[in-house]
Amino acid sequence: MRRNPSPRIAFLDWLRGLLLLSMMFYHLCYDLVMIFGLELAFFFSPFMHWLQTCTAGAFILLAGVCCCFSRSNLRRGFKVFGCGMLLTLITALAMPSQLVLFGVLHLLGVCMILFGLLRPVLERIPVWAGAAACALLFLLTLSVSAGSFGGPFFTVSLPASLYEAGWLFPLGFPSGRFFSSDYFPLFPWFFLFLCGSFLGRLMKSHRLPGLFYRDCLPWLSAMGRHSLWIYLLHQPVLYGVLWLVFTLF
Repeated sequence: MRRNPSPRIAFLDWLRGLLLLSMMFYHLCYDLVMIFGLELAFFFSPFMHWLQTCTAGAFILLAGVCCCFSRSNLRRGFKVFGCGMLLTLITALAMPSQLVLFGVLHLLGVCMILFGLLRPVLERIPVWAGAAACALLFLLTLSVSAGSFGGPFFTVSLPASLYEAGWLFPLGFPSGRFFSSDYFPLFPWFFLFLCGSFLGRLMKSHRLPGLFYRDCLPWLSAMGRHSLWIYLLHQPVLYGVLWLVFTLF
């Protein structure tokens, strides 16, 4: 007899939808300031920096959680990475000043592929030990792109040759000439993704409170279930609407 499938965790869908709204608000402000030249002082405020960092971090953590529920992370990973490369091609041809060389889609695609390959090994690691180790590694590698490794109690300068190579930017070693309008390297973000994957094992193996399964906001959950398409299409739509508004008024 087949077991009944576990109920869908609606919390993950509507949280992803909420993060999409936050991301679209940030990108709307970004387009107004960086592309259309509108002066918005608050865009450069600590709050907006916090909003961007927290939204992106939550997206990556949540992607790690959701990979535990996927039947084929390799297939999903190549699909998402392919979308990232498509974004690279489009920005290179249509908007070179906003070129995306290794953005969040590239990162998530590679993370899913690596998780799919490493899953048999990762599942041998106790959940809390794995989550704690990945969280610590995430904090220790936060400043890798700036040339150092460590935390508040110690800092180690990394070899300049790692950054001079030029082609190691996907890992987190960009050269002085490197530019990407959206940049999320594997260090430190892969560790945050893996931390999410350990938390996902907890969510998958233990029954959660009923609130997690209750779809209180169906429209927000629907956004979350179609997050990839919304991510790909929201910027062209925002740009088109803003271009029309600035052209007419």
